[in-house]
Amino acid sequence: MAAVQETVDRVRQIDVDQYRYGFETLIESDKAPKGLSEDTVRFISAKKNEPEWMLEWRLEAYRRWLTMTEPTWAKVDYPRIDYQDLYYYSAPKPKKQIGSLDEIDPEILKTYEKLGIPLREVEVLEGVVRPEGERRIAVDAVFDSVSVATTFQ
Repeated sequence: MAAVQETVDRVRQIDVDQYRYGFETLIESDKAPKGLSEDTVRFISAKKNEPEWMLEWRLEAYRRWLTMTEPTWAKVDYPRIDYQDLYYYSAPKPKKQIGSLDEIDPEILKTYEKLGIPLREVEVLEGVVRPEGERRIAVDAVFDSVSVATTFQ
């Protein structure tokens, strides 16, 4: 329960006006070229290590999408979408196995801090591998015979 309360407290401290229009974290990423094509679909499928049947399913969906026309909505005015000017795949570069938070890119840590994510959760999200022999213990919090949460310490 302590980890949950820590998260709630951190989120309440976030100055939402500071991030009203979002923010950007510049990190190394692996991207597909702009635009949508069969090559892009194949690229994404390969990056995700998908089975052949999934690739074929995606290609069929892409081919069907090519035959469609964009609907015209009443009383809605927006510029036409240029589907060839978008990125359809972007992911952080694969990370090496890390043993502590000290090895995480400081920009990533700042982003987690902006989002109000506690350091214990950052460890899990970033895949910090604890040394052999260090144990994690599950703890159930029980109040008036009602189990509230299971946390790991």
